[in-house]
Amino acid sequence: MHIVLVEPEIPQNTGNIARTCAVTGTKLHLVRPLGFSTEDRYLKRAGLDYWHLVDITYHDSLQEFLAHCSGERLWFFSTRGKRWYTEVNFQPNDYLVFGPETRGLPADLLAAYPNQCLRIPMREGVRSLNLSSSVAIVLYEALRQQGFPGLV
Repeated sequence: MHIVLVEPEIPQNTGNIARTCAVTGTKLHLVRPLGFSTEDRYLKRAGLDYWHLVDITYHDSLQEFLAHCSGERLWFFSTRGKRWYTEVNFQPNDYLVFGPETRGLPADLLAAYPNQCLRIPMREGVRSLNLSSSVAIVLYEALRQQGFPGLV
């Protein structure tokens, strides 16, 4: 599995997500620009001592990332998605793509991939879940569907 964070803004969220990737063996992709330095103490503290276990790839832009993943199965997560994340049969090499905390993925990107836009069900009138929580919810569902490969 691959987790993709497009222009993440909050170091603690990225650190928590990196830790989740470390414990699940999931690859992490960070798409620039980042809203923090990768030397940020909050980022490092949130990831604890798991950083050496995280396989991270950096992409200089969303366009570069999309070119890098041409032909791969991409799933875009947004409150604007029409289908629930539980309606998909996830595969081992899928890319789970999440946008910046304050604005989400760009509307034109979601419009370009309407059948690949998914959402986590929430009560009406609530803006969104925390990014780190959203990643964990979706990733663990994807891994559950696959029988938690490599996990004990």
